[in-house]
Amino acid sequence: MSDEQAPYEVEFYEDANGHSPVHDWIMAVSSGLRRAIGVAMYEVLQFEGVNVCESEFGKALGDGLYEFRLRHDADEIVGRKKPLRKRLYPKEKVLLRVFFHPHGEKLILLVGGYDKKRFSGRKRQQKEIETARMRLKEWKARQGV
Repeated sequence: MSDEQAPYEVEFYEDANGHSPVHDWIMAVSSGLRRAIGVAMYEVLQFEGVNVCESEFGKALGDGLYEFRLRHDADEIVGRKKPLRKRLYPKEKVLLRVFFHPHGEKLILLVGGYDKKRFSGRKRQQKEIETARMRLKEWKARQGV
């Protein structure tokens, strides 16, 4: 993992009632997927910001919404050939999507996410993107942006 401080900070979208659906989703996935998300957000998203779109990790979806694509487990993200210690988390196929919006100078707002391996259909993907767009629109309205 990097020793330097990440230039971007991740912030979870909260609805008008203070509920954070992205945080809840991350906490509900398996421990191995949760670790992969955490490592990827720190090692990739918090260092690259919107520049993830110049790599396999990101895609611009338009209107300020971006997709963070995660296909690697935590050990693969940090480039280890073998884990430093006995693997604490079972190795599983990772195919996750996290939708985000950059705001301010160094903040990244997480507005959606889902397990594309588990829900692979295009219809589900469009539904998740629309949910992320709705949350972003609602968040902007509350911010007066």
